[in-house]
Amino acid sequence: MFDYKLLAALAAVVEQGGFERAAQLLGLSQSAVSQRIKLLEARVGQPVLLRAAPPAPTEVGRRLLNHVQQVRLLERDLQGQVPTLAEDQPAERLRIALNADSLATWWAPLMGEFVAEHRLLLDHVVDDQDVGLKRMRAGEVAGCVCAAERPVAGARALPLGAMRYRALASPAFVARHFAAGVDGAALARMPSIVFGADDQLQHRFLAGLGVGGGFAHHLCPSSEGFVRLACAGLGWGMVPELQVRQQLASGELVELLPERPLDVPLYWHHWRNGGELLASLTRHLERGVGDWLV
Repeated sequence: MFDYKLLAALAAVVEQGGFERAAQLLGLSQSAVSQRIKLLEARVGQPVLLRAAPPAPTEVGRRLLNHVQQVRLLERDLQGQVPTLAEDQPAERLRIALNADSLATWWAPLMGEFVAEHRLLLDHVVDDQDVGLKRMRAGEVAGCVCAAERPVAGARALPLGAMRYRALASPAFVARHFAAGVDGAALARMPSIVFGADDQLQHRFLAGLGVGGGFAHHLCPSSEGFVRLACAGLGWGMVPELQVRQQLASGELVELLPERPLDVPLYWHHWRNGGELLASLTRHLERGVGDWLV
């Protein structure tokens, strides 16, 4: 039988990114958390954590974390079926990985009513849409919005639709750099804005225009900051159409190649045995996301 106090310690260390924060969350000393991890490793006969910064689960650690995620959700179902078990219980926390552009656009308005109805608290883990599934694989999250179509073992994937991106820049940037017109070669010579090391949208857009290789760019790991940099004329970039309707209408941003939008498919990944809460959330997303994505 599992000792769930030991598994809770493992989940806290991974989710909080270290032993000190895990100890604060669990109301224990740091040494007590460390002892629980050592006892868990002794029970399973191998390491469950890589002592890095932040700590990362081993393969067996990932399997245990996946189990913990699903047990938490099934316990919530049981509390709903046996009301006395739910008395004085804190609101449920659900840990979700998603890309920053979804968080900055459609996710919040779609989730407001759902979290109120289900008395739910959300822990958002932000990753680029091309790499977010690694959080599911590591057992860190119960669900994930990302661009990967194939689910990890034990999970399902639901197509949500596509987020449409446009190549945008400020009028001043266009006048300064593209007086002779816009094409792939000209774009590659001018500074762009890239969200982070995993952001390949600008690369993908240029590749579609027949341009490969590197290019000069600013790094800005913030969806809101990305738009502000573009409006200020620091560079061009691929921006979700949903996010900049006002700036496009006012002329603060202009489209470089209107006939070349870039659609990025998004998928909702969730555990098969995630209980009724995850099933309800999946149904909610399936019903409502069509109002936002193409």
